[in-house]
Formats: sequence, structure tokens, C-alpha cells
Amino acid sequence: MNSFRWAATTACTIFVLALLTVATGALAQSGKPGSGPLQGYFFVGGKYVDSKTGPMMERQMYVEYRLPAKITQRYPIVMIHGAAQTGTNFTGTPDGRKGWAEFFVERGYAVYVVDQPTRGRSAWMESVGPLTRFSAPQLEHRFTNAAKHNLWPQAKLHTQWPGDGPNKGTRGDPVFDQFYASQVQYIGVNAIVEQLNRDAGAALLDRIGPAIVMTHSQTGAIGWVIGDARPKLVKAIIAAEPTGPPFSNAVFSKDRARPYGLTETPLAYDPPISEPSQLVAVQQAEADAPNLERCYTQGAPVRKLANLQNIPIVILAAESSYHAVYDHCTAKYLNQAGVNTTFVRLEEAGIRGNGHMMMIEKNNLEIADFIEKWIVKTVR
Repeated sequence: MNSFRWAATTACTIFVLALLTVATGALAQSGKPGSGPLQGYFFVGGKYVDSKTGPMMERQMYVEYRLPAKITQRYPIVMIHGAAQTGTNFTGTPDGRKGWAEFFVERGYAVYVVDQPTRGRSAWMESVGPLTRFSAPQLEHRFTNAAKHNLWPQAKLHTQWPGDGPNKGTRGDPVFDQFYASQVQYIGVNAIVEQLNRDAGAALLDRIGPAIVMTHSQTGAIGWVIGDARPKLVKAIIAAEPTGPPFSNAVFSKDRARPYGLTETPLAYDPPISEPSQLVAVQQAEADAPNLERCYTQGAPVRKLANLQNIPIVILAAESSYHAVYDHCTAKYLNQAGVNTTFVRLEEAGIRGNGHMMMIEKNNLEIADFIEKWIVKTVR
């Protein structure tokens, strides 16, 4: 009898453990808060296409989730990296310090860090689009050693890039070399990038529910198109130096760009437009201040961005970045289009010396703390 009871109890225990294993695996696959793993990954989007060797998947997005032991914040944060980057921008720094992902997890947020479709751990296929890559000198001039090259008026103010010694911010500096090693090839056609991320970003929000979307650089446009696609699921957009300015490039070229104002691909305007030429772009006669670009806004009739109306947005511009020249133009355009947008120059908030890669610079956690305070104050 005792042997029978022991066998029955053992069988029951094994059955329960099996159920728990299945449940834990399901949580790992969903990446949703619960009693499952606190860190894992999954993929969203993607479809099979024919190839010479048989069906292959393309357009999928890699998503890494990090969950606090106790979630205290209502909405998770989705972090989307910029051009030539991957999710490593948010998971650490090239000199080994804490990144923004860990910071926000410690503050009680569920965090989802992605590799854009066709980038990093999200496989590329030639049929999607052509690839390009940054050279080391491009990064030195724009991101890590801008003060030396002084290609825009604010560049000389850059002091926050990590590292020491005469090679700081250049090839041969261990921190720079780690940063450059993290750079990857990417699709250089912004219209393709926007469409890929609109679809994959919408699929991610459909899976995890309402979230705060954080973008950087190239993915500024992606924040707008994801908000346009899922306005009820995007609870706020944090845009760190987003793609811009409206209608035209700046600093490195003056080429016309972003025919839909903020994007290369359509956004929902009210009154509606059927083609981008229906948006009237008007440039300021004079810039708002010295060393700034003259902004383009809409001429009459001014149309509203219909699907972004109820999404609070903050745009952050760093003191020494080339974006300091024009990010105010993006905020001006959004506000004119009826979107509740706050524009912040970090130096005016007492955060000095940053360049474009603010999330990995020496004071990255000071900036993260500023962002978190904005979330607490603004997002409902």
C-alpha cells in the first residue's frame, strides 16, 4: 500500500512538473509578464517566400524581452535602434556599463528590445532590399569624435563619449573599436525600412498589447508609422534625435526627403491626401536662432496627423549632436499637425556634452532618468 501511494504521488508530481514546464515554455514564447522566465526572446512578423533552395522566411523581427521580478509600471517599453545599429545599443555600452534596458527594468518596466527586420538577429534576404554600411571615419566624424572634425556649429561641445587617451573616439581606442565592431549592414532605402518596421512593429504590439515606443535616429520615422498603424496601442513615443527634419535633409546634404513630411511612406492626414504633393511645404524666412536650420512646416491648408493626435511625444536633442541643428523642426511640424509634442534640448535640462549616441555615452543613465520622469509625469 505504501509503495502504491508512493508511485501514485510520484506520478502526480511528474505530471504537475510537466504542466509547469509547458506553461513556462508558453510564457517564454509570449514574452508577456507572468511567472515565467524574466528574460528571453521571440520573433514577430515574417512570411515564407520561394527561393532557389526552397521556402525561406523574411521580414521577421527579433524581440528580446527583459522583465522585472515585480512589474510596477503599467506599460512596457519597446526600444528600437537606429541605422547600422542593433538592440545592443540599449542592452549595454561599449565600455561595459549599464544600458537603458537594464535601467528601465530596475524601475519596474517590462522592456522589449528589437533588432529591426533584416538587421542583426533578424535575417536579411536579398529580395527585400540592398545593403549598405557605415565606415569607421563616418562614425568618428558624426558620433564619437565630432569635436575634432567640427562639421556643424555645436560639434565642439561634445564631451560625453566614453574612453580616455589620445585616440579617444577614434580607431585604436578600445571603446571605439568595440562600438565599431557592433555596427552592422542595413538597408539604405528608408521607404523599405519604414514599411518593414511598420508591419513588424504592429505585429509586436498586437502580441504584447499597449506600450511606450522608444526610437533613435533612423527609427524616428518608424515611431511615426507604428503610431499611425496602431494608434490605440502606442501610449507614448520617446524619440531620441529622430529622422528629420521635415521635407528636406540637413547638415550633410540639402536633398529633398520625407515627402510625407516626417516619412517616406504614407501617413494618415486629415483632410486626407492621395499623394504627397498635396502637402504644401513652406520654409521659414529666418531660423529660430543662430546655428539652426530654417524649418519647413505646412502651408495652407494645414492638415492634421489623424492617427497621432492622442499619442504624447517627447523629442530629445543632445547639445553637441548634428541633430541639435534641426530636431526642433520635427517638433514644430508635429505640433502644427495637432500632435502633443514636447521638444527638449538636453543642455536646457542640465544634461551637457552629449552627441548623437546618447544612450551609450558616459551620462547615459542621467538621460534615462530624465526620460523616466517624463513618462511618469505624462503617460496615462
